[in-house]
Amino acid sequence: MEWKRGQVARSLAGHDKGSFFTVLEVAPPYGVVADGKRRPLERPKRKKLFHLAPTGTVLPEEALKTNRSIRSALRPFQDAAAK
Repeated sequence: MEWKRGQVARSLAGHDKGSFFTVLEVAPPYGVVADGKRRPLERPKRKKLFHLAPTGTVLPEEALKTNRSIRSALRPFQDAAAK
């Protein structure tokens, strides 16, 4: 699957395993991800792409402007994972 800016991905490894992030930048073999809370836009995380499981969802560019909009866009994924 081709990685895109705004794509929602689930972490497969690390202390953030199971958390959902949005991809801000792709520079193989790494992706820069943020979730708007533990990893805000000001402090994104660089994570290897094979430690991320992509979903079929790509967030619109407007949802990537603020931490609040990222959190609200990722909330349905976090809620579904908690069930």
